[in-house]
Amino acid sequence: MSPVGLRIYRRLPRANPELVAALAEIPVANVADEMSRMFCLDAAIRPWNTAPMKGVAFTVRARPGCNLLLHKALDMAEPGDVILVEDGGDLTTALSGENMVLWAQKRGLAGLVVDGAMRDRASIAEMDFPVYARGVTPRGPHRNGPGEINVPISCGGVVVNPGDIVLGDQDGVLIIPPKEAPEILKRAQGKLDKELKTRAAIEADSWDRSAYSDEALEKLGFTFFDTTYQER
Repeated sequence: MSPVGLRIYRRLPRANPELVAALAEIPVANVADEMSRMFCLDAAIRPWNTAPMKGVAFTVRARPGCNLLLHKALDMAEPGDVILVEDGGDLTTALSGENMVLWAQKRGLAGLVVDGAMRDRASIAEMDFPVYARGVTPRGPHRNGPGEINVPISCGGVVVNPGDIVLGDQDGVLIIPPKEAPEILKRAQGKLDKELKTRAAIEADSWDRSAYSDEALEKLGFTFFDTTYQER
């Protein structure tokens, strides 16, 4: 019998913690800008509290409505791991709640991302542990499989490989391939420097707005009318 759908891989590559920490010093949006504005999870997967998230991806492929392997992942994952769950975007059943999040926090994990539903939103909102999910429902899960651990998954429309770097803030979640991470970090630091210079220019009332002038827009083909709009 083929093990496909029933595979559990015990090991995953883990990026240098110093590299992960350096990336986490930069807003997620700035890092995403230097990744061609791709690799961001679906905007529907939202933060449930204000705790920032940084770590490496510990992946779970769940059968929608079943949290058996999420429970197993909570016991297998190591400090600094972010558990990401492929649940097919299912919102009919919650895969996790307060107690499981407390256990993840107790074990020193770095976050939980569920492409599906969770519950106990009010209590999780008060916790200092990053949680992201697509939706909320009080209906509890089943625990009978199948599923897989530490295989490539699709989470929020992005392919996530075990060991990918994961960043999250109030804007959302970003996935970073570890091999490209050092170069992405370098570019993102430059992007942040530019952002800070722009903010200083705004404060000094000297922000260059020439790219949005009438002349610049006319060169792009826009037409200005010195009248009010009239329907034909």
